[in-house]
Amino acid sequence: MLGGGNAENQFGLGWAAEYFADLLAPDKAVKAPLRIYCPHAPHPKQSAFLALDVKEALFGGAAGGGKSDALLMAALQHVDVPNYAALLLRRTYPDLIKPGALMDRADQWLRPTAARWSEKRRAWIFPSGAIIAFGHLDHENHKYEYQSSEFQFVGFDELTQFTETQYRYLFSRLRRLKGSRVPIRMRAATNPGGVGHEWVKMRFALWEDDTEKRNDLLAAHGRAFVRSMLEDNPSLDREEYEESLAELDPVTRAQLRGGDWSAAAAGNKFKREWFEIVDAVPAACRWVRFWDLAATDPKPGTDPDYTAGCLMGMLSGVFYIKDMRRTRSSPSGVEQLIKQTAELDGRAVAIRMEQEPGSSGVNTIDHYRRTILPGFDFNGLKSTGSKEVRANPLSSAAEAKNVKLLRGAWIPAFLDEAEMFPHGAHDDMEDAASGAHLCLTSGPRTSVQRLSV
Repeated sequence: MLGGGNAENQFGLGWAAEYFADLLAPDKAVKAPLRIYCPHAPHPKQSAFLALDVKEALFGGAAGGGKSDALLMAALQHVDVPNYAALLLRRTYPDLIKPGALMDRADQWLRPTAARWSEKRRAWIFPSGAIIAFGHLDHENHKYEYQSSEFQFVGFDELTQFTETQYRYLFSRLRRLKGSRVPIRMRAATNPGGVGHEWVKMRFALWEDDTEKRNDLLAAHGRAFVRSMLEDNPSLDREEYEESLAELDPVTRAQLRGGDWSAAAAGNKFKREWFEIVDAVPAACRWVRFWDLAATDPKPGTDPDYTAGCLMGMLSGVFYIKDMRRTRSSPSGVEQLIKQTAELDGRAVAIRMEQEPGSSGVNTIDHYRRTILPGFDFNGLKSTGSKEVRANPLSSAAEAKNVKLLRGAWIPAFLDEAEMFPHGAHDDMEDAASGAHLCLTSGPRTSVQRLSV
């Protein structure tokens, strides 16, 4: 929350010098920027975040925990140092400029001070020459707009709205001059949920409920997580915000009010315990590799679909998933993967592909038959009904414990996706598996031969 009143009240009252005595930096000069540019004292959780001496850290949990303030404070910590540069990011430009967001908040904090705003650079410039710039990464490739930039601080607000590749690329922009005392820092703030929920959860060990174990895991990678809840932010009207959060659906409320990273809208088609993991599959199965093509271009705030290919066999009414491939790539990259996979599977394995409606679907199948997979047993399969309807036969087989998975690195992602289907962010592997199951159980038009592989 922002401080109220005029500039004198904001910057002259409520500050005790000893409040900063325990902050990380040993010299007063490093502590001074917060006293000058921040209109209120950090709350205890914010102070813990500011004092971290690790390269990478995440702040957050429940909504209303003071995340954006903490991120802006962290960026301000070294603005008294000449040539210091910080970058604060939101996924889209509208997210960046909306009321109460980072740019608006920074304007309220810094307008009464000696810092000046540069519209051209979209940055605040401080008397020392230091800058805090603001940016957005609407599309995946927007990360390359920072290719020649140099920052000592990069902060992501609402990290789960970004892709993992965007986040990791910005590490390449973190550097400093030899002998500089300014630490290199990657900082982020977020709630659970969003398109990047899973990768953020994994990167910061948020699946681990034991705080001590999580901290040990993070410390091994030079990372830290500070959990902040609504109760940790005394600046917010908690009672009023509680009423707003009460209107949310149970899953979103658990994520935003409880900061629960395990809360998810589980689907009703598959349960992970239905799938037995085996170390071998019968060679005499009838085999098919079914491909579900995805042509989703990256869009602001989205997580593109995958092209997925399921290798499934059937013997005596039992289905074996031997392998699952998936990729997010250009059309030529997808074609290369499908061709390479076909060569690895061998010409004895039938290949089927979902055929989209209309002439474009016919042309795609013809292109693959003539150009990509000549000499293979390949055909298209027109899909009918919704994804959920097409998944029903596979779901029934799985519930009867008649779907086995050959042990492999692909299994955790497959089970995560299956358990969330049809409510998850992605359903590409389930679509591919459902298609393979249909091919193995249908009539002559889609059937495949008995093969030995």
